Amino acid sequence: MQVSKWGNSLAVRLPKTLVEDLGLKPGDEVEVVSATPKRIAIAQDDRRMLAVERMRARAWSLPEGYAFDRDEANGR
Repeated sequence: MQVSKWGNSLAVRLPKTLVEDLGLKPGDEVEVVSATPKRIAIAQDDRRMLAVERMRARAWSLPEGYAFDRDEANGR
């Protein structure tokens, strides 16, 4: 994989097979679960999905079409 410049950050494009293996889609979040100078391991970050599931279990409802936007919530 090649590291590319993306705005002020660096980005790595994930190979299609990895995306399919992890079941990723645009907007999903991943977390680095371990890293060494020669290897990075990632996993799909399900914390947001689990939080929504916990709210549903409490019979809370979200407004129709609601999507959490961290940048909007923490607007500066």
